[in-house]
Amino acid sequence: MTPLRQRMIEDLRVRNFSPTTQRAYIYAVARFAQHFGKSPELLGPDEIRVYQLHLLSKQLAWSTFNVSVCALRFLYGVTLGKDWAVRHIPYPRRPRKLPVILSLAELQQFFEAMPNLKHRAALMTAYAAGLRVSEVVALKITDIDSQRMVIRVEQGKGHKDRYVMLSPRLLTLLRTHWKTARPKKWLFPGAGPNQHLSVRTLQVVCHNAWQNSGLTKSVTMHSLRHCFATHLLEKGTDLRTIQLLMGHRSLATTGRYLSVATSAICSTASPLDLLSEADFQD
Repeated sequence: MTPLRQRMIEDLRVRNFSPTTQRAYIYAVARFAQHFGKSPELLGPDEIRVYQLHLLSKQLAWSTFNVSVCALRFLYGVTLGKDWAVRHIPYPRRPRKLPVILSLAELQQFFEAMPNLKHRAALMTAYAAGLRVSEVVALKITDIDSQRMVIRVEQGKGHKDRYVMLSPRLLTLLRTHWKTARPKKWLFPGAGPNQHLSVRTLQVVCHNAWQNSGLTKSVTMHSLRHCFATHLLEKGTDLRTIQLLMGHRSLATTGRYLSVATSAICSTASPLDLLSEADFQD
C-alpha cells in the first residue's frame, strides 16, 4: 500500500466515513491513477478534466460518475490540501427521474415469486419498513422490538439511528422465519456463522424474484423503499413523518414522492371533463 493511499484511508476514517464509502473512494482514485499510469500526486486539474470526459464517453451511470468526483475532491481537497479542488472538480447535475412504483397487486405478485422463507422475509422487511438494503442485512434479532412494535435501525446512512414501525403481519412472518432458521445474532444470517446476509446476495435475490414474477415493471431493492414512501403518502401520511421513517436528511428529498403519488393526481379532474358532452357526440 502506498503512503498516499494509507493517508487517504486515515483521513476517511477520521471523518467517520462508512466502510462502504471508504472502499468506493479508494477504488475510484485507483482507477484514476491507473488511467494515467501515474500517482495522483503527479496529476492535476488538466488530467482530472480529461478523465471526467473519459468517464462521460463511457456513458456510466450518474452515481458511478458522482462517486469518482467525490473521491477526487476528497483526495485533492483533504488529503493533498489543494485549494483548487472544488473549483476544478465540478459535480455533475443529477438527472431527475421518477421512481417506478408497484401497485399493491404487483407487490403481492412479486413476493409470491420467492419460495425461500428467509429471502421473502428480508424483502418484505425492506418494503414494510422502508429500509435500505444495507439496513435490512444488518438487522439483529434484538432490533425487533415486539413490545413497542418498532424496528431499531442502527447506524443507518449518515451514521444515524432511527426507529420505524413494525407491521403485525411482518412480525408474524419474522417469527416464522426465526422458528425455521433459528438465527443467533443476525436476523438474516449469511454463509458464515458470524456473518449476515450480504448486500449483493439480497440484490441478486431481488433481481431473480423480479424475473420469476413476470412483472413488466423493474423491481430493485430500492424500488421497495420507493413503494413504501409512495404508498404511505397515498394513504395520507404527512411528509415529515415519512422523512423521519426514511431517514432522509432533507424534507426536499422526501418531497419528490409527491410527483408519483397517484392519490392527488387521480383525484384532480382533467379540464377535458369540463367540456359539454355534446362535443363528444357524432
